[in-house]
Amino acid sequence: MFEEKSARTELSSIGEFGLINHISKSVKLTNATTVKGIGDDAAVISESGNETNTVVTTDMLVEGVHFDLSYVPLKHLGYKAVAVNVSDVCAMNAEAKQITVSVALSNRFSIEAVEELYSGILLACERYGVDLVGGDTTSSLSGLIISITAVGITNKADVVYRSGAREKNLICVTGDLGAAYMGLQILEREKTIFKDNPNVQPDLAGNDYILERQLKPEARIEVIKKLKEFGIKPTAMIDVSDGLASEILHICTQSNVGCELYEDKLPIDLMTNERAHEFKLDPTTCALNGGEDYELLFTIDIADFEKIKNYADVTVIGHITEVGKGMLLVTRSGTVHEITAQGWDALLKK
Repeated sequence: MFEEKSARTELSSIGEFGLINHISKSVKLTNATTVKGIGDDAAVISESGNETNTVVTTDMLVEGVHFDLSYVPLKHLGYKAVAVNVSDVCAMNAEAKQITVSVALSNRFSIEAVEELYSGILLACERYGVDLVGGDTTSSLSGLIISITAVGITNKADVVYRSGAREKNLICVTGDLGAAYMGLQILEREKTIFKDNPNVQPDLAGNDYILERQLKPEARIEVIKKLKEFGIKPTAMIDVSDGLASEILHICTQSNVGCELYEDKLPIDLMTNERAHEFKLDPTTCALNGGEDYELLFTIDIADFEKIKNYADVTVIGHITEVGKGMLLVTRSGTVHEITAQGWDALLKK
């Protein structure tokens, strides 16, 4: 007799973060040096007797899933691959020091193409003050894959997790939101036009800012330094890679709190706003769910407001509430809506 097959659960039914939670249930930490494992922007490792923690994070970029080489230059891709990992280190209130780079390449890539990719990687290393210390190379049957591991350090007293937000904390975000998503819309539009008519040249004029936010994002290392200068240690922090809504839900869930965000406080660049309307998109939706901004979302004690209120690169967008109030967005008209995560998830069906 044939054994009856067990039921099959599709990855798309739980998504990326559901899968991470599912895997983490079976993971047991046995080493005393492991301070924090799965569930934050980076793992935290500590040696007894040392005053510092080591933070470690890994991100993988897969062709056809995370990037499209029909409009992403290899140099920009190399730079971005480093920046997104350095951003995760920043989100732990730490400073990146080293990276390793692993690449899988198909035979359509030449030595010159690999040199172009690594020129971007090395440029980012110079920008962020990190050393490229190793990695791996192998072949691929499905395009280009880049996996980078970043290693950073921070004083033990300075490390920040997603789980530290407390009621009445202020919610802050750096820079502006939604620009990377609108840059992607421009690139996808021009790709479609080119496929229909290869004789038409891409029309990218006047979109430099949002295109750069998509193709060459920056990790906010200067913000981490400024917060330390101001004497501010965030109570919780995360980088905005999958959309503001997704990230604030992570903080609230892991901190066991609620929140109120205010639509009229969300920082949206004028170009992002204009292009969103051109594409018949709601700029607020782009800011909440667009993703790939790599800004820092963090909470601070209300007593630190005076220290940060004049820092132009940080906007207070809401506050933390008790968990029973839920996670809410207060619109410009005063109506209140529950925040739901609709941003990037590589495992959900598109």
